[in-house]
Amino acid sequence: MTTAAFKAAMIQMRSGLQPAANLDAALALIGEAKTAGADYVLTPEMTNIMEVKRERLFATIVEEEADTSLATLRELARKLGIYIHVGSLAIKLTADRAANRSFLIDAKGEIAVRYDKIHMFDVDLARGESYRESRTYRPGEMAVLGDLPWGRLGLTICYDLRFPALYRALAEAGATMLTIPSAFTQQTGEAHWHVLIRARAIENGCFVFAAAQGGKHENGRETFGHSLIVDPWGRILAEGGGEPGIVMSEIDLAEVSKARARIPSLQHGRRFELVEPLAEPTHLHVIRGAE
Repeated sequence: MTTAAFKAAMIQMRSGLQPAANLDAALALIGEAKTAGADYVLTPEMTNIMEVKRERLFATIVEEEADTSLATLRELARKLGIYIHVGSLAIKLTADRAANRSFLIDAKGEIAVRYDKIHMFDVDLARGESYRESRTYRPGEMAVLGDLPWGRLGLTICYDLRFPALYRALAEAGATMLTIPSAFTQQTGEAHWHVLIRARAIENGCFVFAAAQGGKHENGRETFGHSLIVDPWGRILAEGGGEPGIVMSEIDLAEVSKARARIPSLQHGRRFELVEPLAEPTHLHVIRGAE
C-alpha cells in the first residue's frame, strides 16, 4: 500500500422519507464530486431514509440483498471508478430489527467491508427531544477496518464519536483515517460536533472524514450539518454549512506520520489495572477487510 495524495469528498444530505428520492439526491452529489476530481466519497448516516416511526420504517426498508440504493451505488462506484463509502443505510434484519450499516464499496463495485453501528443513541435531550435507537436497531459488536489504495480506514457512525476507546483501538490497529458519517441533532451538534471531531483527529493522529445530514427533515427532525474534513493536527481542511452539498479536500497521508512524530501519544499509551471491574469491556476486537 502506498502513501499518496488523493481527493476526498463529503456528501452532505437532507434525507427524507422516500429511499428513491434520497438515492437520486445522493447520485447527483456523488456525480458532482467525481467531476470535481474526488477519488473517495462518503455519504452521511441514514443515506436511504430518515424515519423515526417504526411501523413506517419497517414497511419501507428491505434486506441488504434487495436494497436498490446499495445495488445502484455499487454500480455507480464501478462506472465512475471511485470508492463510494455509504455512511449508513437502514437495513432490515428481521420483522422488528434493523441494522444501521455502513458499506465501503471499492472502485470495482464490490463491497470491501461492512460495519454495523455499535453505540445506540438512547438519549433524552432538552425541549422534549427523545431518541431510542435500541428499540429499532441491533447494535454491532465488532470494530472494522477497511483498506483504501492510500491508507487504512477505521469505520464508525455518529454516536460512536463519543466513545474514544473505539477510535484508539482502530488507530492502534493501523487506521490513518477515521470515518464518522452522522445525523447529529441540532442541539448536540452546536455544542459538541466540532470539538469531538477535532479531538478524535488529534488524539489518534488521524484524518477524520465526517459527512453529515443537515437541516429540517420531512420527519420533523433537525440535524446539524457542517460536514467536516479534519487533518491529524486537528486543523479543519473543509467544512459544510446547513444545506446539502459537497465538501472536498486534498488528503496527503504523509501528514499522519508528521503529526504522530510531533506528538507520539500512540506510543506512550498505557493500559491500567482497575481495582473494581468495569461494567463495559475495556478492549475491542478489530476485524480487517481484505489486505
